[in-house]
Amino acid sequence: MNLMKVVVLFGGCSSEYSVSLQSAYAVLEGLNSERYQVIPIGITKEGTWLRYDGDWSRIPEDTWQEADCRPAWIVPSKNIHGIVILQEDGSYETQSVDVVFPVLHGKNGEDGTVQGLCDLAGIPYVGCGTLSSALCMDKDIAHVVAKAAGVAVPEFVVLQSYMTQEERRTKCQVLKYPVFVKPARAGSSYGITRVERVEDLEVAIAEAFRHDTKVVIEETIAGFEVGCAVLGNQELLVGEVDEIELHTGVFDFHEKYTLETSRIHVPARIDAESAQRIKETAKVLYRALECRGMARVDMFLTPEQEIVFNEINTIPGFTSHSRYPNMMKAQGMVFQEVLDRLIQEANKN
Repeated sequence: MNLMKVVVLFGGCSSEYSVSLQSAYAVLEGLNSERYQVIPIGITKEGTWLRYDGDWSRIPEDTWQEADCRPAWIVPSKNIHGIVILQEDGSYETQSVDVVFPVLHGKNGEDGTVQGLCDLAGIPYVGCGTLSSALCMDKDIAHVVAKAAGVAVPEFVVLQSYMTQEERRTKCQVLKYPVFVKPARAGSSYGITRVERVEDLEVAIAEAFRHDTKVVIEETIAGFEVGCAVLGNQELLVGEVDEIELHTGVFDFHEKYTLETSRIHVPARIDAESAQRIKETAKVLYRALECRGMARVDMFLTPEQEIVFNEINTIPGFTSHSRYPNMMKAQGMVFQEVLDRLIQEANKN
């Protein structure tokens, strides 16, 4: 039996590098060795691509790049349909691959860049395509598309780095506090600040601009956050709805991956009718933003039972705390089955 050759990409030039290592380790451990020949390729924080042949347990420890590595990268030439590996004697080895599984969170991995490379190479890959990845990564554009699809979005304004201070102040005059100030394309919760009063807005804006050249400021939505794991291309499978119970004001990066003061309930503590409406809305958003393969669709449920769009994560986490696999598990699909289905769907792209 010929094993399917699967490249698992991890690491990357992103503030979410450490989370990628945790997710990649879970994926590597979860892939069925009787079905797949797994080829781990790590990308260092500096952007160096390395074929990793060592013990997978060194990946979450971030000691993987210290040994058992050879320079390797995906080749955009379609006639190779795979990777090139640099040998110690300076020669090159090419290896064809069947599927690329990007486990790269945030910039330079979740924003369409790696997806574009795979498109050039003609290699199927797990998850959303180039356009969808770029759209979902941009909180401004994603909100515009969601609203056009008939889904409610928070009131928000967009600031650009080229705007003068006066232009920024003018745009912000319409806001009602409290608000959330966010980098538009920085990924998972870096640079986000909850602002209760206008006097604190400038500092929050400056922090967001440290992470991106575009900033989105959203008015706070009453209620709580819910999410849906969606899997598929033509036919969509939706996991159980989950709910984030917050004990502080912001579900920030630290809180997402430690859950020190918050809890995630799967299934969400809501009635069946609301859960079904959330699932249907998730599918509308998934289609509107041209997602495929997988995505986690995050929304708010207000006290009036209105569903409001938050964001779409096109490469959700696969750590032990991660919402996507836990929502699928609650629906009845174990982790290995999720991975198998994602790889199957990649070949249908």
